[in-house]
Amino acid sequence: MTIKPNLIGGEWLEGSGAIESINPSDTRDSVGHYAMADAAQMRQAVAAARHAQPAWAATTTQVRSDLLLKTALEIAARKEELGELVSREAGKTRAEGMGEVLRASQIFQFFAGEAVRYGGENLPSVRPNIGVQISREPVGVIGLITPWNFPIAIAAWKLAPALAFGNTVVLKPSQDTPGVAWELFRILERNGLPAGAANLVNGRGSVAGEALVEGVDAISFTGSVPTGRKLAQSAVANMVRIQLEMGGKNPLVVLDDADLATAVECAVNGSYFSAGQRCTASSRIIVTAGIHDRFVDALRQRMRTLKVGPALAAGVDIGPVINQGQLDMVQSYIQTGRAEGAELLEGGQVLERETPGFFMQPALLAGTNDMRINREEVFGPFASVIRAQDYEQALALANDTDYGLSAGICTTSHKHASHFRLNVKSGLAMINLPTAGLDYHVPFGGTKASSYGPREQGSYAVDFYTLSKTAYVGY
Repeated sequence: MTIKPNLIGGEWLEGSGAIESINPSDTRDSVGHYAMADAAQMRQAVAAARHAQPAWAATTTQVRSDLLLKTALEIAARKEELGELVSREAGKTRAEGMGEVLRASQIFQFFAGEAVRYGGENLPSVRPNIGVQISREPVGVIGLITPWNFPIAIAAWKLAPALAFGNTVVLKPSQDTPGVAWELFRILERNGLPAGAANLVNGRGSVAGEALVEGVDAISFTGSVPTGRKLAQSAVANMVRIQLEMGGKNPLVVLDDADLATAVECAVNGSYFSAGQRCTASSRIIVTAGIHDRFVDALRQRMRTLKVGPALAAGVDIGPVINQGQLDMVQSYIQTGRAEGAELLEGGQVLERETPGFFMQPALLAGTNDMRINREEVFGPFASVIRAQDYEQALALANDTDYGLSAGICTTSHKHASHFRLNVKSGLAMINLPTAGLDYHVPFGGTKASSYGPREQGSYAVDFYTLSKTAYVGY
C-alpha cells in the first residue's frame, strides 16, 4: 500500500497514520491512501510557513503572478483527468467535476492578475505639507480549512489570493477528499512553488486543526456552523483574524406571476444538482397560493426525469452523497419531517445501482417554516415546499431563518424582483436563477450564521489577506 505524503517545507513527509479515500459511487474503488498528521506535524508545517513567509513576501508581484498563471494553465490543460478525480472522490457528475476544475483554473488566473494589480492610495492630508500613502501588506501565515463538496474550487479561492498577496499557507483539506488537494499541490510544486510557501497537511480537525489555529496569523474556513463557532472562539483567544463560510437554509420564492418552466428548473438545479451538497442549495421553496399546486405538480414531474447513478456514468444527472454518514443524516431528516407532520411528496428512498454507493432519490417534502427540516441545514438532495399567501408573507418566510447566504425569487414583476433584492436578508440574491451558481470575480458570503468576517473571492479578497498601512510623509 502506497501512502501519499503531506507537503511540509518543500518535503513530502509521512504522517503518524493514514486515511483511505473511497469513491462514493463505488465503495470498492479506492482513490488512494493519504498521510494523516498529528498536532506536532501540523506545528512543523506552520513553522515551515513562518520561515518561508518573509522571502515569499519579498518576491516581486510578477513572480507570484507567474506561479498562479502557470498553475491555472496546467489545471485547465488537465481538466478531463482532474475532473474525473473530482468525480471519483466527491461524487460529482462528470460535467460537474470538469466544471469545478475549470472554475479553479479561472480563479488562479484571476488572482494571477490581482497579484500585479492590487495596490494602495495616495491621499492629501487635511494638514498642510503632508502626504498620506496607504499600502497593503501580507497578513503572514494563513491556515486554510476546506470542505469536501468543492474540493478544488474552494481550495483555489483560498490559496490563490493568499499567495498572490504575499502570504504563506497551510492547507488542511477534508478527510473525504484528500486526493484532489494532493494533486493540486503537485501542480503548484511543478510550477515553481517555493519550499514552505504552501504546505499540505491532512489531519483530523480535533487534533491537527486545533494545532493550526494556535500558530497562524489568520484562518479561512468553509464548513459547518458548529465547527466554525469553535474556530472563532479559538481564533479570538489567540488574536487570529478569521473568515468563516458556514452554510445556509436558502429560500427560493416562486410568485404567482413566475414563468412556471423557469421556476421549476431553478428549483431542480438549486435543490438537487450536486446531490444538494452545496451551501447555496435551495432547501426551502416558498410558493405563493395562486401557483402553488401547478408548481408542485410540475416539479414532481421534472424530478421523475432525473437520473441518479454513478457519477461518471453517461446520462447521470445526480451522483451519490459523499458517504454513509451523510446518507443516514439525510434519511433521518426525512423521518423527522414526517414525524413533525410534513408530507413526503416525491422521492426520498435509498437506491441500489450497479455499483455499491451512497445513492438517494431526491426528496421533496411539504411542510411549514417552523419545522426542523426548514430550520436546520440538511445538505443533501432534499427540499421542502412551503405555501405562502402572497409576496409579503413569502419574503417574511424567506427571512425567517438563522442563515442568510443565498436567496432567489422567480417572478416577472420588476417591482417584486427589485424589492426582494433590496430586502431579503442574504449575501446573495438571485432573480429568475438558481440560488446556486457563482462567478469567480465577485464577492461571496452571507449574513447571520452563514458567514463571519470579510468576503471571499474577487478583488474583495484583498480585505482578508492583507493589512493596510498608513504612512504620513512631510514635505
